[in-house]
Amino acid sequence: MPSRVCILTDSTAQFPMIGFPGQELVNIIPMHLLLDGQFYPDAREIKISNLPGSARNGSDPRAIPPTPEEIGQFFTALGHKYHEIITILTSSHLAQTFNYAQQATELVRGPATVHLIDSQTTAVGLGLLVQAAALAAVNGLTATQINRLIRGLVPRVYTVFCVQSLTYLYRSGHLDVAQAVVGEMLGVTPFFILEYGRLVPIQKIRSPRHLVDVLHEFVSEFSNLKHIALVHGTPSYEQESRNLRERIEITFPKVSFSEHTMSTALAAILGPRSLGLVAMEQRAEA
Repeated sequence: MPSRVCILTDSTAQFPMIGFPGQELVNIIPMHLLLDGQFYPDAREIKISNLPGSARNGSDPRAIPPTPEEIGQFFTALGHKYHEIITILTSSHLAQTFNYAQQATELVRGPATVHLIDSQTTAVGLGLLVQAAALAAVNGLTATQINRLIRGLVPRVYTVFCVQSLTYLYRSGHLDVAQAVVGEMLGVTPFFILEYGRLVPIQKIRSPRHLVDVLHEFVSEFSNLKHIALVHGTPSYEQESRNLRERIEITFPKVSFSEHTMSTALAAILGPRSLGLVAMEQRAEA
């Protein structure tokens, strides 16, 4: 007899908690990777350090979303075990996974009901939403209630990135070629916020100290946070990360904090030389 509900996400999700409640209900569909002409079915097979600092070197690194047919196979397989599938995916403006999942629902008419949610975020922001959904499932909420809960949490997740590998943004369709090539040659580091899931440039980073100041100022705008996460690429921004961590711990001594290396799939979209920060607000009734 099929169980009631499960969670499906993609491999850009990163989880602050190891062994979180309901983890056994979470299924992950892998993002693919194209690098040096070789196709990798699961981008997690490749370390982020294997990605070149610039996408101009001819290796043509690209994150490739699972096809509608591949996602449909997940829906079919999970449909034999669960009545309903809560599908929470990385922002539809960063990758086509969500749009392909919509197509997959038309291709597959399985026994399970599929609930699709555009997280409007990625990395730890996506992971936090998935963890919340898994916990809700363990606590006995229905799929409709979980769907409503997660949609209410989406606007409470805030994500920013500082990006140096601008030619990756060109390859993934977020920057025109002239801006990307010239900006990368000049060492420009733009500061982006994910606004309704879309990368929106806010300002340019002038120095490593300014980078720490800008990220700290961003997170300091919030007063009722549940979790803060630092997501770094390669190199790991060791000094900047340490300074930012110390300042966050002073400003938010009671807020949980986690640190993560960016997934290879996301690094192939934004570029490996990136540093991001995710902040999740408490629910209003919490």
